[in-house]
Amino acid sequence: MLAFCRDCLTCFPEGRRCPSCHSPRVVADAELFDLSIAHMDCDAFYASVEKRDNPDLRDKPVIVGGGQRGVVTTACYIARIHGVRSAMPMFKALKLCPEAVIVKPRFDAYSAASREIRAMMEDLTPAIEPLSLDEAFMDLTGTARLHGAPPAVMLAKLLGRMEKELRLSGSVGLSHNKFLAKIASDLDKPRGFSVISKAATEGFLRGKPVSIIWGVGAAMRGQLERVGIATIDDLKRWDQADLVARFGAMGSRLWHLARGQDTRRVAPDREVKSISKETTFTTDLHDEAALDGHLWRLADQVSARAKAKGLAGRVVTLKLKRADHRILTRRLSLHDPTALADVIYRSARPLLAQAMAAAPFRLIGVGISDLTEDQGAGFRADLLDPDAARRAEAERAMDRLRARFGPQSVVKGRSLR
Repeated sequence: MLAFCRDCLTCFPEGRRCPSCHSPRVVADAELFDLSIAHMDCDAFYASVEKRDNPDLRDKPVIVGGGQRGVVTTACYIARIHGVRSAMPMFKALKLCPEAVIVKPRFDAYSAASREIRAMMEDLTPAIEPLSLDEAFMDLTGTARLHGAPPAVMLAKLLGRMEKELRLSGSVGLSHNKFLAKIASDLDKPRGFSVISKAATEGFLRGKPVSIIWGVGAAMRGQLERVGIATIDDLKRWDQADLVARFGAMGSRLWHLARGQDTRRVAPDREVKSISKETTFTTDLHDEAALDGHLWRLADQVSARAKAKGLAGRVVTLKLKRADHRILTRRLSLHDPTALADVIYRSARPLLAQAMAAAPFRLIGVGISDLTEDQGAGFRADLLDPDAARRAEAERAMDRLRARFGPQSVVKGRSLR
């Protein structure tokens, strides 16, 4: 059995403590130095950035999100102990943790921290597939000769650099494919390092609920349970052909993942095809005014991400999930691509009004696609909306103020709904 110390990086035969520094933070597995597919997920990323930048918050429960009628974007681990979760309505979060400090999101700060972490990853390997600002896959195959150490040790070194240089922590999952690496990264949060080897794959998956499979949400879980599939073991009793006949292409994916098989490669050059944001409600919403408030906040967040990437979209998409888990998708193609929150919101708002007959909804999302480089889209004169250029200029002015004085220096009234 091979082992290494996450604190001093000493490699040694299996043991409970490091023989060099006596740290108990030891990782051990027979295949430890052969595995090279990793998933790194920052710990409560937004909240951690807020605590780093404001030391007064260090020992306090912190919730990043909207106002009293908003929702939780993320929460630190102290708040999570009280039951606070992402996408939870703020009023419910404050009932669970009334002493929590509410902080408005600062996406510019999160993007800056994300870029610094990405630079550290690139010191290890060029094969990086980002999933969001705070998580990414990495393929470190063949890097041991370059670094003079196996991938596992270099990943521990990455986590150490993040804590020392950026004062941010992360958790790593290391395995032989992306599916298992992502599962592993969530096993020992925060500051975790978990391994799922080839030899351990079958035993690890045995008895696990089907919800452990990435992409199996509440709706898919319901479909599986209706045919008697609740666990990985239930899934493995089905023939591949029967699963495909019942669930289409998803059936084939389920058959392979239930056996720990995933041939997807880490795709570092994957082009960003869309930018979107969504939120799920604890209770289904029928109130159009409340939905409108959520729609504006999501449009503002999508706009911030698009502007940070220098992108604009020609298609605006509204996503709604009904109480019965059916998903409604509505799209509107624009004459010119945009990154403006005002345009995204005003394009999606009529789509929401048209869909209200299908309410209540348990989820709302908005996004832009057909992306191109943002060249100040939104300033073009519009004969049908003569105030569009004025609103665009006002939004750009707000962006400049936010960049100088902080993201909450200027807010719109509709964001308080």
